[in-house]
Amino acid sequence: MGQTLVQKILAKATGQNYVEIGDVVEPKVSLAMSHENAALVINQFKQIFDGLDNPLKVWDPSKIAIIFDHRIPAESRKTATNQKLVRQFVEEQGIEKFHDIRGDEGGICHQILPENGYVLPGGVVVGTDSHTTTHGALGTFAFGIGATEMASVWALGRVLNVEVPQTIKVIFKGKLPKGVYAKDLILNLIGKLTNQGANFKVLEFAGEVIEKMDTSGRLVISNMAVEAGATAGIIAPDAETSRYLREVANYQGEIDMVKPDDDASYHQIVEINVTDLEPQVAAPHHVDNVVKISEVEGLDIQQVVIGSCTNGRIDDLKEAYEIIKGKKVAKNTRMLVFPASYRVYNEALEKGYIAEFVKAGAVVMNPGCGPCLGIHQGALGDGERAFSTTNRNFKGRMGNPDAEVYLGSPAAAAATAIFGKITDPRKIME
Repeated sequence: MGQTLVQKILAKATGQNYVEIGDVVEPKVSLAMSHENAALVINQFKQIFDGLDNPLKVWDPSKIAIIFDHRIPAESRKTATNQKLVRQFVEEQGIEKFHDIRGDEGGICHQILPENGYVLPGGVVVGTDSHTTTHGALGTFAFGIGATEMASVWALGRVLNVEVPQTIKVIFKGKLPKGVYAKDLILNLIGKLTNQGANFKVLEFAGEVIEKMDTSGRLVISNMAVEAGATAGIIAPDAETSRYLREVANYQGEIDMVKPDDDASYHQIVEINVTDLEPQVAAPHHVDNVVKISEVEGLDIQQVVIGSCTNGRIDDLKEAYEIIKGKKVAKNTRMLVFPASYRVYNEALEKGYIAEFVKAGAVVMNPGCGPCLGIHQGALGDGERAFSTTNRNFKGRMGNPDAEVYLGSPAAAAATAIFGKITDPRKIME
């Protein structure tokens, strides 16, 4: 019997020719990623070695990546002290894939990994962050784990007790209409599946729309697979994957162009024709509460956020720029822009996007996750509404349980910022 993409990857990572759905395996890890929560992992890691004669040493420092992104610059004494602890550990262990708070190499973990060539097709990537699913866009089995699990990965180089998951194949057919983007596709799918529709399963994305989509859009789709409950979202590597790795990530080594078998067995096959799809919006307080933008158009919005690990890449900023160019942010609306990395930030500077955002009245911030989490840099006031390109709109997500968050594409966010009300971006495009 044929194998799905994830079956093939797990078979390779465990030194086997074939693994069955439901098998419990311990795959070797290609990359282990953490952000500031590495401080928690370090504490757990030290407990593993407590009482042993073995020196405190990670299994392979070249396969560990640590990126500061969630609380930068540090918003509290506790965060700053934890970051200090992580820096010391990184130096002691010789971890080279470390991205501190720097303007020349910093950014959000889920952008830093792909743009630096840290993620390659056919591997197993784990991260202490639920949106580690992002990296499946490059043909790797990428999923989130907890601090204790990560500590064992640091010690052993493999993930313990992984059940080979079932896969739901999602086929996007047709042609993307004007004003509709990858964000609209994944929101539409989440609305159909619900936030638990893919629990403990993998979403494998395929179809002519995916084939024509660039890696930037694919990263958006895999990023939000977890919002349907999926363990991972994955796309088979192809010519676009190779182009991205060569031209953007500057990776010149071998690429494993792993593919699912034609006779692979899927738990479910979902087909979506996008030709007539309208811009989509996730309304409060669940990501699967998805509606057409026309159903919520006209609602007053006090804050617009463009950026994040979902939609903070140069293509996303370009979408927003093309909408807002020559216009002004509405008087009673705040617009916050945070690029996904300083590489993106600098490219946006060169292309004039940043200057146009500032001229329009937006505030451009350092790359990071602050507003998305509601930790700092953009918490909402009581009764306020935000329109955001981030990935979650749970109650209290942006720092206030008495506020509301709507999710949509960068183009829809920019159009909303101009009018101060939820606005279909196609009206400005026309």
